Amino acid sequence: MKRISLLGSTGSIGKSTLDVVSQHPEEFSVVAMAAGSNIELLAEQIERFRPELVSVGNAQAAKELQGRLGNSRVEIMYGEAGLEETAKHAEANFVMTAVVGSIGVAPTLAAIEAGKTIGLANKETLVSAGHIVMKAARDRGVQIIPVDSEHSAIFQCLQGERREDIARIILTASGGSFRHLSREELADVTVEQALHHPNWSMGSKITIDSATMMNKGFEVIEAHWLFDLPYEQIECVLHYESIIHSMVEYKDRAVMAQLGTPDMRVPIQYALSYPKRMPLGTEPLDLVKSGTLHFAPMDFDRYPLLQLAYECGRVGGTHPTVLNAANEVAVDSFLRGSIAFLEIEKIVRQTCEAHQGTSHPSLEEILAADQWARDQAASCLGVNKR
Repeated sequence: MKRISLLGSTGSIGKSTLDVVSQHPEEFSVVAMAAGSNIELLAEQIERFRPELVSVGNAQAAKELQGRLGNSRVEIMYGEAGLEETAKHAEANFVMTAVVGSIGVAPTLAAIEAGKTIGLANKETLVSAGHIVMKAARDRGVQIIPVDSEHSAIFQCLQGERREDIARIILTASGGSFRHLSREELADVTVEQALHHPNWSMGSKITIDSATMMNKGFEVIEAHWLFDLPYEQIECVLHYESIIHSMVEYKDRAVMAQLGTPDMRVPIQYALSYPKRMPLGTEPLDLVKSGTLHFAPMDFDRYPLLQLAYECGRVGGTHPTVLNAANEVAVDSFLRGSIAFLEIEKIVRQTCEAHQGTSHPSLEEILAADQWARDQAASCLGVNKR
């Protein structure tokens, strides 16, 4: 049985993971979980799945949770220490890391050190510290199974194939909430409009990242580390229906594609059950009903943050760390209504251009670059604020 430690249980991926677990109680159990501040939902999850250990964002949240649970025997921790303890829980043999942002780096490394198999749904971990995380996984013999739909698709298309036969991988992108708007029309879009994704139901930050195409930029960097490919072999294409989740082209020009409905439970369950497949209670793909699939070339002028992600990825070092941290600050500011949508791009680029990078950073240098970027982006906010 897979005994799961779930980081980010109250988020979109976390809730979908628990839905998969509930469909296969004979295969999966949850022994530990971590969440932020949604204590009401977390308490319901604890009641249903009975984990041994739970971690929350801070001491106040822990106190509130304890009050809700009463005399429950679940152990409650909080903060970064609690997140890491959840990741390396002794009874867990699989860690689903579904937290949002670079906060996922430390618990992922803790899980690797503890020898856990990892389902990675936190792309910022590899964006910020890909060289450290992947080396640690190799050194410990730990398997990292991608959960993002695009990387899961690539992972599936590579099964039984030789890596040296890859010509390129092609990541598909829906285009996000504003895919049919011009640059000029983006000037006055609202937070509510940005959060209305045409295909996927996701958390707030990733939905905004999808609209700016930064999410695809992060996926390019993540793919570089997961599949050990140069950026020249990683391409992106717009695919409005989100039916083809990504493709691999081989040297003989054969193209393998993974298709399915836009439902994150599919790649989540594949990561949990790998290498076998199991039934899943979700809608089957009906290609006749779908009709035509549409594709368009990626427009880097329309989506400059994707171009910036390629640039930072190729430079490497601390530049991807800074890219991610600056984006977290800018997106949070947009969600709070402090800046306009297009100011996200400006703040991220200004921060990256101001950065003097370190080529082969240690974890301490990555953490320092992350903090520098947050401070720098905050200073840029003062200039660009509404």
